[in-house]
Amino acid sequence: MYEHPKIAAHLQRRQFIREALSGTLIVALGGGLYALSDDLTREARAAERKDGRPRLPPGQRVLSALRPMGGAEGDPRRSQFRLRVHGEVERPFEVDFRELLALPQTSQTCDVHCVTGWSVLDAQFNGVQVRALAEKAKVKREARHVVFEAAHGYTANVRLAEALAPNVLVTHALGAEPLRRTHGGPVRALVPDLYFWKSAKWLTGIRFVAKDEPGYWETRGYHNHADPWKEERYA
Repeated sequence: MYEHPKIAAHLQRRQFIREALSGTLIVALGGGLYALSDDLTREARAAERKDGRPRLPPGQRVLSALRPMGGAEGDPRRSQFRLRVHGEVERPFEVDFRELLALPQTSQTCDVHCVTGWSVLDAQFNGVQVRALAEKAKVKREARHVVFEAAHGYTANVRLAEALAPNVLVTHALGAEPLRRTHGGPVRALVPDLYFWKSAKWLTGIRFVAKDEPGYWETRGYHNHADPWKEERYA
C-alpha cells in the first residue's frame, strides 16, 4: 500500500521514540554506533537544572554522542564561509571565518535534545554568543524574533529573548575539534534549550525580524516554539 513520504517519516520518528523508551537501543547511523544509555537516562531524570526543571525533558533518552541528523549539506570550506547579520538592525554586517574567530569566544558545556527522542549530555561547544552579534549590529526595538538562515534556503525561527540567552551560540567547534560537516560545520547555530532542529546547521545568516516567520520544519508540521520540557514536538 502506498504511504505518503511525510506520513512515513512521521511514523518512523514515532517508532524510534517507542523503541527508545522500551530499553537500550543501539542506533547505527552516519558510519557509527550511538548507544542509548539506561543508566545515564535514569541519572539525568533524577537530576535538576538550575532553573528547577528536570535535566532530561520528558520522552528523551540519553545518547552516547551527537548523532548526525542529515539534511542538505552546506559548503564545508572555511575560506568560503560568510555570516550575514541583518534585518531589523541599525548596523548590518558580514563576517568571514577568520573575523568570526577574532570576536570574543565563549566555551560552554550543555545538553542538547532532539525531537526524535535522544539527548546528549555535557556536549562542549565553542563559538560566539548571538547576543554579542546582536549588540554589534544594534538591534532595533521593532525586532521580536530571530531567523537563523542556512544553506539551501533552510531557516529556523526563534523568539528574540530566547535567541539572546547567554547559552545561544554561533558555534564552530565541538569538543576540541572543528565542527564536522555532518554536524553543520563549519558553523552552526546552537540553541540548547529548544529542540535541536532550531540549531540550524551550515549557518549563513542571522536575521532579526519584527514578525515571526516559521521556518522550514515549522511549516511542515513541527511545533513553532519547540520547548522540550513541554514536549512541543509537532503542531
